[in-house]
Amino acid sequence: MPNDDVRLTALLSVLESLDTEASTTERGDLDLLDTAELIRRMNAEDRRVPVAVAERATEIASAIDGITERFRRGGRLIYIGAGTAGRIGVLDASECPPTFGTDPSMVVGLIAGGETAIRSAVENAEDDDEAAAASLRDLDLSASDTVVGISASGRTPYVVGGLDYARGLGALTVAIASNAGSAIGAAAEIAIEVVTGPEFISGSTRLKSGTAQKLVVNMLTTLSMIKLGKTYRGVMVDLLATNEKLHARSIRTVSQLAGVGVDEASVALRAADGSVKLALLMLAADASPEAAASALVDADGILRDAIAALG
Repeated sequence: MPNDDVRLTALLSVLESLDTEASTTERGDLDLLDTAELIRRMNAEDRRVPVAVAERATEIASAIDGITERFRRGGRLIYIGAGTAGRIGVLDASECPPTFGTDPSMVVGLIAGGETAIRSAVENAEDDDEAAAASLRDLDLSASDTVVGISASGRTPYVVGGLDYARGLGALTVAIASNAGSAIGAAAEIAIEVVTGPEFISGSTRLKSGTAQKLVVNMLTTLSMIKLGKTYRGVMVDLLATNEKLHARSIRTVSQLAGVGVDEASVALRAADGSVKLALLMLAADASPEAAASALVDADGILRDAIAALG
């Protein structure tokens, strides 16, 4: 049997064993249902996802603690994935700077096939088990960084190769998969295997698997940023006001958290050069911009600690 046929036979065998690729007889009539019933059934499947994510809380917490510790010593969080999984990593990384005021290099998303693959499929990119390692090498990956590999099947060669390379350098490695006993889980130090079961449309892992991946990456960045002091009383205080909406949100945040009027909040923000966190500290402690900035540095950027120190 030719080598290509052998590989295809082996791949078919693997796919048959994956929950995410399974078909169920109860969905054989989807094309015959009315829209309301389709919505009911799809929503019922989607409701399984948060439950499955909650079952992996211990592993997610370990990943968050490890990511936060590395952030504190200057490390980065780097996502690697192909297709939908890669796009979810890129999306999460791209949203961190405006939400948390982070440098774009702090959270990075790498996708098999490069920038083109964000919008279009790149043939065979996910099968290149050396490409992620090459990209990580270009980023000067170190033991201070975290690499999170995302793959619904849990077997994507691009992700396995990247995790192997990262773990060899001593970086923290985390895997997010939708099947138990995954190859990427075995390659990583922490395996977050959120088993979401067969997809509403068999094999379409942009559905429940993609939703699970989005929920998990939301936790990884959001909760690590909370631990770094990027929020205060449940509100973003390190956001970058890069548009009119965010500028208005900054004023509203300072007004509400400091208990002052919009005009006073605007004045404080101007004096703080647009920094919500600095404006809040100035108002809370009746401090100058210079004194407040110094206190924030001493408090490692944690507003609550800085307020206590100046109080």
